[in-house]
Amino acid sequence: MTQSPSIIMDAAVLSLGDKTFRFKGEIAGGRVTAVTGRSGSGKTTLLNLIAGFEKPDSGRVLIGGETMNDLHVAKRPVTVVFQENNLFSHLDIFTNTGLGVNAGLRLDREDRIRISEALARVGLEGFERRMPASLSGGERQRAAFARALVRNRPVLLLDEPFAALDPEMRGEMGTLLLELHAETGNTVMIVSHEPGEVEQIADHRLVIENEAISVRY
Repeated sequence: MTQSPSIIMDAAVLSLGDKTFRFKGEIAGGRVTAVTGRSGSGKTTLLNLIAGFEKPDSGRVLIGGETMNDLHVAKRPVTVVFQENNLFSHLDIFTNTGLGVNAGLRLDREDRIRISEALARVGLEGFERRMPASLSGGERQRAAFARALVRNRPVLLLDEPFAALDPEMRGEMGTLLLELHAETGNTVMIVSHEPGEVEQIADHRLVIENEAISVRY
């Protein structure tokens, strides 16, 4: 797997309910691509196919030239940050973040340092022992972002990750995302409804219409 893999939707077709999604095209490797479109058009479905939460009925999903169709979610070179923070309520923020390093929480000293550094980078230094219920929605989403940072996978998929943040924090997190992208050269796809956010962070843009990729620029 290359460090900055491209993503190819090779005539990937998926039927969900009364909708049939048909995705065809390439997402550039090593770039930040915004995914936009009306609600229900298929933006999240596209990310779910790439991540492996959905499997195409026909066609292929390729990352770095490798077919992903039969590869389990955990084995794909992908990290996902959802609109909902998806934290475990019974685990503190340090432990939630540590799951991004090792699902069994077998953490050495370097791992623990990396976790603390990731929390500091998203503005949660000193929050390590706090429980998710004691944090605001924006703080919980920042913790989820920290967990994605420590996974350090070559593909990062973000589904409206900053929706719960105030405008100032949205801007700060967008800047942080670009800093990390510059450091790692990873391939980033971000679903967003915010024109300013798209303008700030994206190299390219996909527009999803009628359950398909209609425009790329």
